[in-house]
Amino acid sequence: MFSRLVYRNAKRSRKENFIYFATLVTAIASFYIILSLGRQDVILFLKEFESDSINKLLAQMPIVYAFALFLLFFLILFANRYQLHRRSQEFGLYLMLGMRKERLILHLLAEGFITSIFALILGLFIGAFLAELISLAVSRLVGQGIIGHQLSLSVGAVISTIIGFLFIQFLALVILGGKLFNQEVQQLLYGQMDKKQNMGHFKGNILTILVGSVLLGVAYWIVLDRFMDFGGLLLFVALALGSVGTILFMKGLGKLLGLLAGLFKHKSTKGLHTFTLRQFQENIANRYISVAVTSILITLSIILIANGTSSVISLENVFTRTSSLYDFTVNGDNQKIKQFLTSEKMVPYVEDLNLLEIGKMKHQDERLEDGMPLSLVDWSKLREQIIMALPSNYKEQILSGEAQSYSVSSENPEALNLFGVLEMDTRTPYLIPESSYNGLLKALGEKPLNLQSDEIALYFNPDFMPMKNLESMPVLDQILERAAKEGQSLMSIHDQAIYIRPSLPMRGLVADRSVPIFSAFIVPDDMFKQLLDTETYVSYWNFRIPQKLQDEQGLMTPMMEARDVLKSAGFKFESYLQNFGRQLFYVVAGSYTVLYMGFLFLIIACTLLALQFLTQMKQTGQRYVTLSMLGAKRNQMKKSMHRQVLLTFLLPMSLACVSGAVGIRAMVSFLIIHFKDNALLYPIALSFACIVILIFVIYGVAVARSADHEIDKLRWKPNID
Repeated sequence: MFSRLVYRNAKRSRKENFIYFATLVTAIASFYIILSLGRQDVILFLKEFESDSINKLLAQMPIVYAFALFLLFFLILFANRYQLHRRSQEFGLYLMLGMRKERLILHLLAEGFITSIFALILGLFIGAFLAELISLAVSRLVGQGIIGHQLSLSVGAVISTIIGFLFIQFLALVILGGKLFNQEVQQLLYGQMDKKQNMGHFKGNILTILVGSVLLGVAYWIVLDRFMDFGGLLLFVALALGSVGTILFMKGLGKLLGLLAGLFKHKSTKGLHTFTLRQFQENIANRYISVAVTSILITLSIILIANGTSSVISLENVFTRTSSLYDFTVNGDNQKIKQFLTSEKMVPYVEDLNLLEIGKMKHQDERLEDGMPLSLVDWSKLREQIIMALPSNYKEQILSGEAQSYSVSSENPEALNLFGVLEMDTRTPYLIPESSYNGLLKALGEKPLNLQSDEIALYFNPDFMPMKNLESMPVLDQILERAAKEGQSLMSIHDQAIYIRPSLPMRGLVADRSVPIFSAFIVPDDMFKQLLDTETYVSYWNFRIPQKLQDEQGLMTPMMEARDVLKSAGFKFESYLQNFGRQLFYVVAGSYTVLYMGFLFLIIACTLLALQFLTQMKQTGQRYVTLSMLGAKRNQMKKSMHRQVLLTFLLPMSLACVSGAVGIRAMVSFLIIHFKDNALLYPIALSFACIVILIFVIYGVAVARSADHEIDKLRWKPNID
């Protein structure tokens, strides 16, 4: 008998409180997805290149899981308290019929356990399905079909999800069961009288709104204008001010909402207009803290989802090879390497084999006052031309000697980046022989340089220089073309006039990061031998995977095969796979966790709003009975209730949209969220926005349907139809 009662009540509870049950299922599914991250194809793929970073990322997942459990615990506590309040008369009746309080608490725990089991079964099934779907979608998108997908079930994720969820569910029920145990039968049967709410005075409420608005304004100013001051510490001040400002704003606004009823007197007796506003006012004024908390959660959700979206959008850049040309770089120039790369094992994987030689220019024996060696390079004429091309404010700083250091940034004018790099590098510049760069140009299908004995070309590394166009640098090209027409030499090396070749195609010198230089002089081979500081000489063998092999098998498969062959030979090398994997890791690390937390905050906020509204409706249910006795029709009450749901969801969301927009604007300004001019930006951003709106609509419709069901229970009252 007891077990059947427990099962029947648990089943009824799931139906009547479907919003809460669906939220539990969603949370369980999300727990499994985040805990099973290590089993996803893209993570297994990345472990081959970024094992340390991946291990650090996976090590943070239990922390994320624990934080999510912490948030969900309070949601479960709040939801179960609503559930107990809704069923208080039922529990009081059980006690009147002779059930002991201990058995009632056991009954409550058994119901919670059965509900948890059903939620776990459904949530784990959905989570496993979504994890496989996400893994398959990401492997197809990221690997373009080359990352093999394997069905997998993470047993560890299943066990951790079950243990964590049952623990917080049991803890919440024990806490609420203790409160239930201390209540008398009369309290359960008739409930407790709601305390009369003090709506305050008009002037006091206006002052509260103004103070809240000022605090929000100060928080917005800090975020927009002082985001990185004191190492970002002011951000925490902004969060604190914004949170307090949101609470005060909601408190003052909630208590002034009653004024709206008086502003529309012609509607006061039409469509329960006054009743709707009074109900909405009471809901906000009585629970302004929880409404403010939901607004803050939605704000954080908007910012996190925007951040995750930017990472997803940057996924397109992972596949776009801009500066990178070579697929592999093998260190050294000895004959063993060349023989191996031209051997029968490697020939199928090698195309455009090229020896890159590089080293620094030697310097004079004399030294300057600051102890630096005296350079053989005199670039004063070029320096003067670049300064003349600078914007006036930068020009004045340099000419007056105020600028002591220079940074290279995409936000800087091209001339400033040029000046900063050459100012640093021309004392002992890097040298690249013409033959090495001609090999790169040949792979690009470009014409060789054919430099004269008194000519050089300036090389700028696009991996480190923020160049909009890899083919040219407009300011530099204009200076060099004008000098070429006038037959002017802008530089001298060892007192020999040197002419600079303009419009040089620029690409990365190696497959990944072996040569971390900003700039170099490309010089004739004889000049390279003459000016080279032999102690700084290094060389690399570069090659690409043949295009025919790429067309047949794709890029990744032959690259991984070539990597395995090189590993077996024991040579030190790097590959484009490392660069690809590194960029891919940044995308994965910057999107998975952030999007997970963003949607978790959103779901918690929506559930809090839903349960808060349903709690208020349960507490004020007698008012609808009174309305029916006064002649109100059921459809009128439902329309009033639907407006209340709309207002309840719109108020915190509206303020959250303003705060979220400010946060996104600040993060875009400080390059924490980075949106490029990408064709995928608007469709992906729109998709995520639609998902957020859809979640709100789903919760709003579910709340409205639940409230409709409560109103339908009033059919026995006279005049209700």
